[in-house]
Amino acid sequence: MKDGLLRVASVTPKIRVADPQYNAGMICKGIREACAAGARILVFPELVLTGYTCGDLFLQDRLLAETRHQLSEILLHTRGVHALIFIGLPIERDGKLYNAAAVMADGRLLALIPKCTIPGYGEFYETRHFTPGNRQAEEFVWEDACVPFGTDILFRGDMPEGLVVGCEICEDLWAADTPGTRHALAGANVLVNLSASDETIGKDSYREMLIKSASARLVAGYVYCSAGEGESTQDLVFGGHNLIAENGHILAQKKQFSSNILCSELDVSRLRFERRRMNTWPAAEQTGYRIVEFHLETEETEMTRPVQSMPFVPSEQTERRMRCEEILSIQSYGLKKRMKHTGCKKAVIGISGGLDSTLALLATVRTFDLLSMDHSGILAVTMPCFGTTDRTYDNACRLAAILGLTLEEVNIREAVYTHFRDIGQDEENHDVTYENSQARERTQVLMDIANRENGLVIGTGDMSELALGWATYNGDHMSMYGVNGGIPKTLVRHLVKYCADVCGDEALRQVLLDILDTPVSPELLPPVEGKIAQKTEDLVGPYELHDFFLYYVLRHGFSPAKLYRFARYAFAGAYEDTVILRWMKIFYRRFFSQQFKRSCLPDGPKVGSVALSPRGDLRMPSDASMSAWQKELDELGN
Repeated sequence: MKDGLLRVASVTPKIRVADPQYNAGMICKGIREACAAGARILVFPELVLTGYTCGDLFLQDRLLAETRHQLSEILLHTRGVHALIFIGLPIERDGKLYNAAAVMADGRLLALIPKCTIPGYGEFYETRHFTPGNRQAEEFVWEDACVPFGTDILFRGDMPEGLVVGCEICEDLWAADTPGTRHALAGANVLVNLSASDETIGKDSYREMLIKSASARLVAGYVYCSAGEGESTQDLVFGGHNLIAENGHILAQKKQFSSNILCSELDVSRLRFERRRMNTWPAAEQTGYRIVEFHLETEETEMTRPVQSMPFVPSEQTERRMRCEEILSIQSYGLKKRMKHTGCKKAVIGISGGLDSTLALLATVRTFDLLSMDHSGILAVTMPCFGTTDRTYDNACRLAAILGLTLEEVNIREAVYTHFRDIGQDEENHDVTYENSQARERTQVLMDIANRENGLVIGTGDMSELALGWATYNGDHMSMYGVNGGIPKTLVRHLVKYCADVCGDEALRQVLLDILDTPVSPELLPPVEGKIAQKTEDLVGPYELHDFFLYYVLRHGFSPAKLYRFARYAFAGAYEDTVILRWMKIFYRRFFSQQFKRSCLPDGPKVGSVALSPRGDLRMPSDASMSAWQKELDELGN
């Protein structure tokens, strides 16, 4: 349960219709196997102890008596089992029959949850046998004890911190006012569903949509378990379609007619962070609810859930291409509004032949197309200096020519030398002053050209650079509109590649591909034998690591220890643990120390769920202490 992770299992055993003894044996087998796999919440299908397809046999005393007896046997079997287990069965109460879930832990029956929404349409005729359950918990005599019986019951675990579980049964999920909604508003962050959903064409996709939607809308984990092999096929077929979802994402899915145990880990602490972050999520209202406590042992939960090493970049190609097109539209329409509002007819952009300025340029070209303005109104300014290489210079010039821009070259070497003399800087001292003087001179040139042309300076810096503070304050840090400010470096590369793929111009495609193949560099130090001497990722670390850190710290509130664990899992085989930890410490140090640069960012469009604008997503003081994070960082790797 460490780091807020909890392994859950959806278990569909092979059963026999109307044979509770056999089914109990298969349930116990499933419990053993799921627990051996580390699962601590186990969900079985609706009416699994008898089979969902018993029909009028549900009314028989003998079946009901044997069901009760076998439930007692299962309880005996689960003594010493530290897991919360949900098993579907018919239960009689006050002369009425209920479709219910027996909830147990460590050999104790904790509660019985009756189904609320009883379908009697299409192929379903549960209304023939079952009564809708009561919401508020009432006492039910089970053997020598009383247990709560009702829908509005929640189960609160001691590990991981804040775990609260709610239960609904099959059709309850399809209802307009679902029990799961009430449970979530009462504090449940994990919902389970015991189901018997038959297979018809396209129904699997509809189920998946429902479960993804419910988990997203309720900011919850969702464990769905459906009936499968062994149910009667007289009129229907049940495929055992099981799913585990978390906040709108399917973590694991067992398609129909496959193996019977599905496991994954829910991140309870992430769900709690998300609700804490959303001020529209209401405080838990538990009036009318019965809260049942249960215990889980503290243990390390092995990770099997999918963790993308590049969370900003969709792994599937079609989705990635759609995302790229959407981002370019956000950039260009944002800039279009700013151009129209200011009345500017020209855009001024410093082009270096690198990735960021190329993407900003491509977005600006799209903007001019939207405005039906000639590309010659885009002033592409190349400003060679001490670190400029022939490769990047040539690519910048080729881009301007191919796209029909107005190219202006301003060699800033002599201006920077003059500045060095004015401030007493030794030109042989290649320190931060040497580097930043060039960046600030370039920004001054761009601003003054924009004034001369009544134009707008387009910023090129990306979100990864802003997170690390890898920008010269009042140099490349500043512009009149920053089109790349919401885009991480790992995504910048894919956007330029997408433009190369769809541009339809072979000359443009070739120059874009060469830019993609060029090492990322600010080019502020003199080249060595004509080649780039200053590679950014050698200095601040791999951007794929920093983007990973940025995403999980800001989007999900990970602590350093949890971030380190997830990074080791996501980048296993790509980076050694010591390398990950080294760059992670640099990420935290730079992220905290460089906030002053982000506190005065120029305007620019938000693109994804993570953004650094001081006017929007990140209200962080520039002088915040990182001592609490440093304490945990110091403990890692020891």
